[in-house]
Amino acid sequence: MKITEEFGNKVKLIRQDLGISQEELSFRSNLHRTYISSIELGKRNVSLVNIEKLAKALDCEIIDFFIDK
Repeated sequence: MKITEEFGNKVKLIRQDLGISQEELSFRSNLHRTYISSIELGKRNVSLVNIEKLAKALDCEIIDFFIDK
């Protein structure tokens, strides 16, 4: 599995654990909903700036995207 897919899966898992939609994550992170979808599908190589936006929107630490809990 590619790192973009692993990252996308983790974003999706955290989002689903919070019970929020891609649209809500889009609103919280100020990223377009289709961009969120492509991240979760592993189709995007996400920048550090956008990783930070996602972490803030999901109320987690950046490291949470890269470790198993």
